[in-house]
Amino acid sequence: MRRPFIAGNWKMNLLVDQSLALAKAVKTAAGQTDTVDVLVAPTFASLAGVLEVLKGTGVAVAAQTCHWEPSGAFTGEVSTEMLKDMGCSHVIIGHSERRQYFGETDEWVNKKIHAAFRAGILPIVCIGETLEQREAGDTFKVLDAQLTAALDKVEASTMPSLTVAYEPVWAIGTGKTATPEQAQEVHAHLRVLLATLYDDSVAQQVRIQYGGSVKPSNVKELMAKPDIDGALVGGASLKADSFEALIHFDQ
Repeated sequence: MRRPFIAGNWKMNLLVDQSLALAKAVKTAAGQTDTVDVLVAPTFASLAGVLEVLKGTGVAVAAQTCHWEPSGAFTGEVSTEMLKDMGCSHVIIGHSERRQYFGETDEWVNKKIHAAFRAGILPIVCIGETLEQREAGDTFKVLDAQLTAALDKVEASTMPSLTVAYEPVWAIGTGKTATPEQAQEVHAHLRVLLATLYDDSVAQQVRIQYGGSVKPSNVKELMAKPDIDGALVGGASLKADSFEALIHFDQ
């Protein structure tokens, strides 16, 4: 059985004091369940403080991106070794906003995945199609290309600790959400792709999250689908009450 995994991506939101207050609320909410894995991804500015608040709680902390080199003349970047040294357990890689606004490529995503594993950090790898691609009937073609490139030379032995996050670009921050049936169709397809790239054992172990306007009103329906193992949540993770409702979707 794949354990449900609810992650909050705070993006470029919340000042340090606000982040610490939200982390304390998440700590309380997560402490009331032992059936769901919980993660938060604050800004770099708040990482140290949030890590301190959540230390020893079981709530995982991720960075929102990383660089693939361990050090060097890369102004503004943060390495996976630095994240590991701080205490981060995970890193989000290839989010559509990174691809769209900062030019991240499939090659970069692959390099970052390898860097994360080398440093002992677990990657949450994002893929997703635009509205134009979906309307053209290219959803599976786009996702297959993104995931295949991302996983190039990634060993099967490391795959169970990697998380795939399917985030249709047209549903991120728009209020639009893929129906549970649409999301399940894609997740099932991705699991077949993982079996093709590796084997069925790997495919059945990898957790696949859904992301894209997930909120308390739709999370239960999404999580009821057999191949949806969690959610990578943006806006609804920024308020304690709504994120708590997502964490306790099964209650």
